[in-house]
Amino acid sequence: MFNRIGDLEKKYVLEALENQFRSSKGAVFMQRLEKAFSSRFGVKYGVSCTNGTATMHSALEAMGVGIGDEVIVPPLTMSATAFSVLQTGATPIFADVDSSTYQISADSIKQRVTKNTKAIITVALYGMCPEMDDVLKICSENNLKLIEDNAENFLGTYKGNLVGTFGDAASFSFQSSKHLTSGEGGIIITNQEDLATRIRRVNSLGYAGVGASRAKISKLDIQSPDYDRHMSMGWNYRMPELCCAVALAQVERIEELVQKRVDAALKFKEVVEKSGVLVGQYTPDYCTNSYWTYAAKLDNHIDWFEFRQKFLNFGGDGFYSAWKLSYQEPMFKNRNLLNREHNLTSNSVENYQDGSCPVAENLQARLVQFKTNYWNEGEAESQAEILRKTLSYFS
Repeated sequence: MFNRIGDLEKKYVLEALENQFRSSKGAVFMQRLEKAFSSRFGVKYGVSCTNGTATMHSALEAMGVGIGDEVIVPPLTMSATAFSVLQTGATPIFADVDSSTYQISADSIKQRVTKNTKAIITVALYGMCPEMDDVLKICSENNLKLIEDNAENFLGTYKGNLVGTFGDAASFSFQSSKHLTSGEGGIIITNQEDLATRIRRVNSLGYAGVGASRAKISKLDIQSPDYDRHMSMGWNYRMPELCCAVALAQVERIEELVQKRVDAALKFKEVVEKSGVLVGQYTPDYCTNSYWTYAAKLDNHIDWFEFRQKFLNFGGDGFYSAWKLSYQEPMFKNRNLLNREHNLTSNSVENYQDGSCPVAENLQARLVQFKTNYWNEGEAESQAEILRKTLSYFS
């Protein structure tokens, strides 16, 4: 029987506990995790964090993004992407998405670039990725930083390269619903040593003794009365050792964990492609989709709630809607940004209005997201069969 959390995870957790959380044994699993993850993606540096929002916040701070700056993000995703921008004091600006892939649109990004734009955060939504060549060209032409938010994409590819190896930095999440999990946690990877060091300092209270590949200050340093600890302002975003132990085991099992999701998604995909009721997320032939979820858009003539209820009536587990668009959430509509509303550039006034991203607005009301975290193949087959019955009912 396949177990999402198995013997390897338990073994590493016990090893971490046996270290008794002694300072001399601290960060052992953190360093092993960071090395294993960055190596798997073929990059030089990894910095683990408490979660996949802290990763992006740390990267933006390390890039010098702050008050008066704008960062272009998609609205069709979990709002934590925009939150990370707000945490720096900068302004998130929303670009529309592609109607077939659901990814941030390069054409819309171009229209949103201003003299205040400092960076772009792409989101590899549902296990796919945007047109990275087009995004990279925009970054190059406008001297912009690029962060890839890959919370939902592990081992997906674009033109033969792993998603997460294109930007200045790439963020991944180990939250409980993700391909790999330690309950909570995240990691950011980069090939730039200076950037990795700055991210580490943001992540680790600005400590002088940490660096791109060094996660912990030494006893010899901190025992001196003359030691200057804090080189800069920083946050305490370090990932706990127990979570690192679990995440390390998950990284060592990454292929099988991702493949389980892909196998489940393909069962839904086969059923959907034979119907005229749903249209699945488009994956170009030069991409591979890691299917954090199997997403599809519902025919305009079918009520979303009626469709979901019929799926439940046939014995389905239920499925999720897309998140409300970030700028349509009450916090943006009411400007309840914990005093960060005073930092917003004037460009945000129009951007946060209904109609700003019409493609995303149309999609959001029609999207259905089927779970792919079925660790038993029979369960996935059963749910796909229930979907087939549901689609037949509406055909």
